Amino acid sequence: MAGELKEKVARGVAWSMAEKIGSMLLTMAVRFVILRLLTREIMGYMAIPTAIVTVLLVLIDGGFSQGLIRRKDPSNTDYKSVFLFNMSVATFCYLLMVATAPLVARWYDMPVIAEIAPVFYLLLPLTALCAVQNTIFIRQFRFALLSKVTFLASLVGGLAAIAFAVAGWGIWSLVIERVVSVGLRTAILWWLSDWRPRGRFSRQPLQEMSKFGCSLMATDLISNFYNKIPQFFLGSLYPASTLGSFDQAVKIKDMPATTGMQAVQNVTFPAFSKIRDDLPKLTESYRQVVMIVAYVMFPVMLGLSAVAHDLFGVLLSEEWMPTVPYFEVVCLAGLFSPVAVISMNILKSRSAGPLIVRLEILKKVVMTVIFAATIPRGVMAVVWGLVAIAACEMGINFVATLRFTDLTIGRFLRTLLPVALLSAGMWLVVRGVGSLIPGSDILRLLAELVVGFVFYVGGSALFRFEAFHEVCDILKKQIAHKS
Repeated sequence: MAGELKEKVARGVAWSMAEKIGSMLLTMAVRFVILRLLTREIMGYMAIPTAIVTVLLVLIDGGFSQGLIRRKDPSNTDYKSVFLFNMSVATFCYLLMVATAPLVARWYDMPVIAEIAPVFYLLLPLTALCAVQNTIFIRQFRFALLSKVTFLASLVGGLAAIAFAVAGWGIWSLVIERVVSVGLRTAILWWLSDWRPRGRFSRQPLQEMSKFGCSLMATDLISNFYNKIPQFFLGSLYPASTLGSFDQAVKIKDMPATTGMQAVQNVTFPAFSKIRDDLPKLTESYRQVVMIVAYVMFPVMLGLSAVAHDLFGVLLSEEWMPTVPYFEVVCLAGLFSPVAVISMNILKSRSAGPLIVRLEILKKVVMTVIFAATIPRGVMAVVWGLVAIAACEMGINFVATLRFTDLTIGRFLRTLLPVALLSAGMWLVVRGVGSLIPGSDILRLLAELVVGFVFYVGGSALFRFEAFHEVCDILKKQIAHKS
């Protein structure tokens, strides 16, 4: 990637990462405060409606947001048609979920699900309400603006959640956190955006984008549903406290993992779409993004796995220590997920929609086999299954991109192997430091973090990693740009 586009992408990734990291740190702080105030059982109750919303949001969008990003010059009619589609589906899903909430509550023996449903499921229409504004800002590469809005909304929602949790509102503090955060973000985006749903509605743009959009929707819908299968099944097989431990282990892992994925995905998909016809540039851009993301995410995920026991000991109560073994293992899935997302963005920008659906079906066959083998064997087996699934997804996505880029398997491995080996060495050193230092958890955690950081950065500089120099260049440019 070169020239103006490279600068846009680098700046976009930096702003998006800054927002995601800021939001992640804020979310983690709020999460740990709330976990100290609430029980694993309450978090288990919340896991089921949260999983339902995650799946339905994909259905509501219909893949048309990404279709608009890919469209060369969307008209106001295009935007309004997508907006009305999103709102219609969101309203229908909201009414359906509220009506069926008592049945879901009885199935899982969790009456509280029916109580929170009318408020919690407001997330569906609230998210649909600002989808077009969000898409327009992404097309304009206005990631700094989106970063600030998301951070502010997360901050207000998080503070509200803490206040209500301290006041003893229990699960309602979690409901309020999500609704306030999404509602405020929607209101701000409407205030900042000049777009309004004027003009006429037409089915033509929806029909034109439907092949690509519906393919993506089917892909993302299946993917999100399968990602939540453990919650759906474990909720009916095990006590709510066990589901709470598993769900929070996955959620805490997802904070840094999803941060990296979303930050890169939001920027690279429109960027890859712009250069999809320039194969050499696309190939090198693909390799560089994979390299930089791996350089950042590998040590983060392995580092969290290495310090898990002391991290939970410092930030949480004894109530949550049963979550540690799940968290140590599930962090390994975060090694593969970001690379899988980047490869999928190449496919979205270069391939036809049906290929993506066929690949998704293949991945879901693999996931079905793994879930069928692990769910009956217990929660820890499911956690290891998630790691295997993430590795398989990365492999399948990457192999599929070989048809659309000049990046070979050998060059791909040479790009990732040095980072993987250094990160593994860091994991061993951190675990060794933890076993040698007696005393309080907080002193041991601080020592582990310092040693791990010095080892990784020092090793990167010593062996002159390409990714290390690329990251330093991006940081220098961001500092110069701010100056």
